[in-house]
Amino acid sequence: MPAKAKPGKQRSASGAKKRFKLTGKKRFAHQKAAHNHLLQQKARQQKRLNNQMILSSPAYDKTLKRMLPNK
Repeated sequence: MPAKAKPGKQRSASGAKKRFKLTGKKRFAHQKAAHNHLLQQKARQQKRLNNQMILSSPAYDKTLKRMLPNK
């Protein structure tokens, strides 16, 4: 008699794992874009404002919860 098949594990989307983190209030935060290269020609204010974490849109939270089931 063959053994029962085990159910598959839920997998997190690896790209989302690297880019989003969960805050204390169960919202997702991510780094702003445009702070990686070509910084010499960007204004100081733009560089400063792009170097911060921001919360994702509430409409996108449902999708992120599905992409990161173990969070």
